[in-house]
Amino acid sequence: MDHIWYREWLFTIPSCEIPKAGDYVVYTVGVYSVVIVRGDDGKVRAFHNSCRHRGSVLCKTKKGTNPKLVCPYHQWTYELDGPLIWARDMEADFDVTKHGLKAVHCRNISGLIYICLAGEAPDIEPFVATSARYLAPHDLENSKVAFESTIVEEGNWKLVWENNRECYHCAGNHPALCRTFPEDPHAVGNSRDGVLASTQNAHVARCEAVGAPGARVEGPHGEWCFVRTPLLRAAESYTMDGKVAVTKPNSTLPFKDAGSLLKYSYPASWNHFLSDCSIVFRLTPISPTETELTTKWLVHKDAVEGRDYDLTRLTEVWVATNAEDREVVENNQRGIRTPAYEPGRYSDIHEGGVIQFVNWYASVLSGAIAASNQAAAE
Repeated sequence: MDHIWYREWLFTIPSCEIPKAGDYVVYTVGVYSVVIVRGDDGKVRAFHNSCRHRGSVLCKTKKGTNPKLVCPYHQWTYELDGPLIWARDMEADFDVTKHGLKAVHCRNISGLIYICLAGEAPDIEPFVATSARYLAPHDLENSKVAFESTIVEEGNWKLVWENNRECYHCAGNHPALCRTFPEDPHAVGNSRDGVLASTQNAHVARCEAVGAPGARVEGPHGEWCFVRTPLLRAAESYTMDGKVAVTKPNSTLPFKDAGSLLKYSYPASWNHFLSDCSIVFRLTPISPTETELTTKWLVHKDAVEGRDYDLTRLTEVWVATNAEDREVVENNQRGIRTPAYEPGRYSDIHEGGVIQFVNWYASVLSGAIAASNQAAAE
């Protein structure tokens, strides 16, 4: 937690979840509670959810709307952009300007809100620039959350990621997903040799011709990645019949079978952006053997349930897939706890993504520990 989750940029919510001034969401990761709020100026900011008086939480509920941020304990009142504006019965020499809320690094990145809890945040500009290009056809700002699902997997967060980064397990565990999602790692830019399937290359060229970047690109340390992949049999969305789930799309893509723009950003999120909707996933470690997974389906803000989309049809494939993955991860967690466990060999064909994740994790963690040890020695 100290060396990764409290230092890296973390995806929290889509910005469309808090569309109006005063709308807020509380995100908790480890020992930190953070209020993410939209200000009167339309900007989204993040603050530590702790009053500057005696530390009470400011927002007790996970989400809501308030014209000001008011501490429930002694009613100290803060503007939505952080300054303290009222504290009852304080001495004449009390300076309200020195008691504003403590800010958390916060960026609205093409409609996705990221925060960083570190004092000095890592450089995120390459990710911001790439997101702007790849997410341009997907109008996340003018979307809304059609459905939200949160489950707790009884497994370590790294096991959740390792499972996500390969489809070696898909044929034996995901019957609904395998109707549309390609198992071939070369089709999703997930092979260790880096070779892409010819169908994937042709699909990328078709998408890029209409202004939708799709070639695989990743961060300088492999901490994030974008790649656009076709779905099986020219499927249009993650549905049981392969047709679009939403008839009023939240993208400008001119054809329905645009496949999925796959995006991950370690350590907290992976995403799928399609022609008709978007699906964003956020994982949060709760304990060494518990991980919360929150999934949100985004549709055009003017799409009407029952007319433009059926909620069951929109969500059923990934609701089922998440439940199946939970069982997979929990079986994995139980199995590795035995003293007899010894790591086996990865498949170079199917588990290149797992190798990449493990290498990223080991590199980041060892680098952070070495830096901490050096700082302590100095």
